[in-house]
Amino acid sequence: SGGFFVYKMDEFWGCNLDYFPENILIDVLSYLNVREVVRAGRVCKRWKRLVKDQRLWRNVDLTSWKGVTSRILWVLLRQYLGCGLRCLRLRGLLLSARGGTFLSESWLKALSTKCPRLSKLYLLHADLRSLPSCQILPPSLQVLELRGCELPPSLQERRLVLNNVPSFTDQHLQGLTSWERLCRLELRDTFRVTANGLRSCAAKDGVCGVEGLSRLKFLEIGITGRQGYQLHMASLGLGAGWLGLEELSLGGKEVGPGLLCASRLRDLKRLRLWDCTLSELQIARSCRMLRGLRQLEFVDVRFQPRQNPPAEEGEGGEEEEQDREEAAGADGSSDENKTADMNDPIPGLRRTLAVLLPSCTLVFTNCSVQNNED
Repeated sequence: SGGFFVYKMDEFWGCNLDYFPENILIDVLSYLNVREVVRAGRVCKRWKRLVKDQRLWRNVDLTSWKGVTSRILWVLLRQYLGCGLRCLRLRGLLLSARGGTFLSESWLKALSTKCPRLSKLYLLHADLRSLPSCQILPPSLQVLELRGCELPPSLQERRLVLNNVPSFTDQHLQGLTSWERLCRLELRDTFRVTANGLRSCAAKDGVCGVEGLSRLKFLEIGITGRQGYQLHMASLGLGAGWLGLEELSLGGKEVGPGLLCASRLRDLKRLRLWDCTLSELQIARSCRMLRGLRQLEFVDVRFQPRQNPPAEEGEGGEEEEQDREEAAGADGSSDENKTADMNDPIPGLRRTLAVLLPSCTLVFTNCSVQNNED
C-alpha cells in the first residue's frame, strides 16, 4: 500500500494544471481570499488573465485583509473590480493607530463608474465624516450596512442597516424622513435612539398627507444589552402607530416594550422576535390584538415554562383570567396534553396561537425551553 501511495503522489505532482479547463481553475480560485487570488495572478500569464474573471469578483470581502490602504483599494479597482461586483465588504481605519484617509471621494466616484451593478456595501469601523454626503456612493446601492462607523452628514439608500453605531441619534433618525427611497431600516444596538425619536419620524397623517418615513415597510429594532449604555426602550415609540409598516423585527431588550405597542400598527403583516426570553402568557396577551398578522417568527427565543400561581384575594381580574384561559389552550385540549405542555411550552403555544391567529404562519428557529429548577 505504501508503494501505491507513492505512485499516486508522483502521478499527482506530475500533472500539468495547463490541461485543466478554465472553468475548473476559476472554481478552484473562488475558494481563495482576495489576497491569495491577487498572488495567484503572478504565477503565469494565463493565471493573470484568469484572476481577472469577474466571476471571482462578484462578492468581495476585504474585512479579513489586515493593512488595506487606499493605495491597495485603487489597485484592486483599476485591475480587478468591474461590472461583476455585487457585494463589497470593507474594514476602515477608525480603530487603527495608522489613521489616515481610507475612503476618498475620488475612489467612491470611480467605484460608481467601474462597478455599475454594486448593490450592497458593508463598512466596518470606517470614518465617513470626511465625506460631504453619501450621495457620492454608487447610485446602484440597494443596501448600505454600517457597523461601528462614524456617520457622514447625510445618507440616502433604500435599505439602511446600522449595527453598533453609537453616534446615531434621534437627530440622525429625524433626518431620514427626507429620504425618498428608504423602505427598510434596521437599528441594532443604536443606543442613542429613543422612543421620542421613533415617535417623531413615524409615518402618520398630516396636513399635507402622510408625514414621516412614509415609504418604510420594514423596521428592525434590537438591543442586545451591552453594559455601560442606558437603554431607552426605543420601541415604545411604536405606540403612536406607523402607517404602512408591514414588517417589524424586535430583538433583545426591545421585545418587551415593542410587543406592548405592536397592536397600534394596523398595517402589520409579519412580526419577528429574536434573542429574548418570553412566556406563553406574555405572547398570548400581546398577540390577541394582532389579528392581521400573516407570519410570526421566533428566532433564538428562550421560552419560559408555564406557571399558574394561585392569585391572592383581590388581585387579578377578568382580563387576566382571560389571558390564562387563552394561554392554557382555548382549543379544548385534554389534561394530559396540558400537563405535557408544562414541560415543553412550544406545542401549547402553537395551539394557543392557532386560536388567536388562525391565518398566521408560525416559524420557530433555534428556540429552546428554559429549565425551571424550582
